[in-house]
Amino acid sequence: MNAKLDSGVTSGNTTRPVTRQTFDEVLVPTYAPAAMVPVRASGLDVWDQEGKHYLDFTSGIAVTSLGHCNPVIVEALTRQANTLWHVGNGYTNEPVLRLASALIEATFADRAFFANSGAEANEAALKLARKYAHAKFGPQKSRIVSCYASFHGRTLFTVSVGGQSKYTEGFEPLPPSINHINYNDIESARAAITDDVAAVIVEPIQGEGGVIPGDVEFLKTLRELCDQTGALLIFDEVQSGVGRTGALYDYMNVGVTPDILTSAKALGNGYPIGAMLTTEAIAQALNVGSHGTTYGGNPLATTIALAVVEQINQPAFLARVREASAKIFANLEKLAADYPQLFAKPRGKGLLIGVPMADAQKGKSKDYTKAAEKLGLMLLIAGPDVVRLAPALVVSDAQIVEADRIMRAAADAFLAG
Repeated sequence: MNAKLDSGVTSGNTTRPVTRQTFDEVLVPTYAPAAMVPVRASGLDVWDQEGKHYLDFTSGIAVTSLGHCNPVIVEALTRQANTLWHVGNGYTNEPVLRLASALIEATFADRAFFANSGAEANEAALKLARKYAHAKFGPQKSRIVSCYASFHGRTLFTVSVGGQSKYTEGFEPLPPSINHINYNDIESARAAITDDVAAVIVEPIQGEGGVIPGDVEFLKTLRELCDQTGALLIFDEVQSGVGRTGALYDYMNVGVTPDILTSAKALGNGYPIGAMLTTEAIAQALNVGSHGTTYGGNPLATTIALAVVEQINQPAFLARVREASAKIFANLEKLAADYPQLFAKPRGKGLLIGVPMADAQKGKSKDYTKAAEKLGLMLLIAGPDVVRLAPALVVSDAQIVEADRIMRAAADAFLAG
């Protein structure tokens, strides 16, 4: 007999009571979630199990950029859910063709590949780069160059490329032929990018590494070095893409066009999807059977992503993102000036913003976000020293004012101990 089946517990009982403690009892302990459990949301408003209201300035780590339960996205999902869910990639489908066409029309790309996450999009990009280099130059051209403190996903390949030892410890041996340079360090790049390099992967703005924008000259130098050595330049826009920086993709802001671009997070507004975009010539290296995925490009995900892109990739929408960004930056600069013992000058781009902790408060970014959460504001961290703000792109002026009020109250509470 199965003891669990004989216990009287009904499988699939959606009314079974669960709490934060249930997490500690049933899930693998790879996360340390907050004490509160969100149960309902609309726009930037979230309510927990106790009915407490929160203003969400995380958007699920830069994911729900159109807000929770956006009605246009809900309608698109509902319509497709009643039409066609999944067919597998032995067949194509209309939604994936429409999404690919829209992204190609909006970007430098000629071809698209769809996966389920940013990690898988980056995995595909790195595999494509090596396959292309092997075919065109031979197997000796295989080295990958990335930046320290970058983040490209949690597969063994992408976490090795990421250059943060805290994410690779205990998973050795790591994939070989991967080297790292210092972000925004041109001389470091010149020394590392030689003829044996297949690809250079970079975030145009480092997110997990502390919300650090890439210097335009650094990114331009990467482009020049890749052109000189025959390496491919990969822009990881998983976090910075789909309107987050005030352009559809940040490469458009900096004026540097990559050979391969990866996108995810906000592309599905919470529904899992990732994309890899590239040119016609490079795409041909991934011939039939050389790479694939079961769920990537399924009709549900691509229908939602198309609705997201169509809403965000509008001049007026992106102009509003830049306007909201300016308002939040102004508030944060005043906050840092009023609380110099707590914060340093904010940095970032668009609605991906980092507020470094002052030297005396290094390592305490999580303590501050917990204080803000108690007062009803959800914030992120970007490592132990930086508070990160990534509100939905539809954030209102009133919500910007409210976030500023709570951040100040949280600063007072934090300093009071």
